[in-house]
Amino acid sequence: MASDAARSTSAHSGPSPTHGPVSGTTALAAALMIFGGAMAVFEGIAAIAKDDLFLTTRHYVFEFNLTGWGWIHLIVGILIVLAGCAVLGGALWARYFGVFVAGLGALANFLSIPYYPLWATVLVAVNIFIIWALCTGMHREPDHGRVA
Repeated sequence: MASDAARSTSAHSGPSPTHGPVSGTTALAAALMIFGGAMAVFEGIAAIAKDDLFLTTRHYVFEFNLTGWGWIHLIVGILIVLAGCAVLGGALWARYFGVFVAGLGALANFLSIPYYPLWATVLVAVNIFIIWALCTGMHREPDHGRVA
């Protein structure tokens, strides 16, 4: 009886169309998404609070007030953290969504380089690495329980 129960639970523990196994590359991308998204949230909060952390520039092409950039970074950061949690949980849709929001995060940080150059450059690099890891992780996933 114990072997029948073990067989029935192992038959249902394989990958599903909506959830798949998570490789090390994908887990690293998810952890970086959670970390990078949290940093973007903190950046947004600091900008909304009108902290003296940011440099004010003149005659910048993509000029918003600092509060506008703060809301952009806050919203994108929250989306990146949520996508990172879903990727870590193995949701396949979250990988595509993660690539999208990491691209938005890279773009938002690239456009805010004049306000805080070092921080924005590091977050651009982190977001580009996340995109790479999510895209290559899909091809490296282990093949658990699938019969060819």
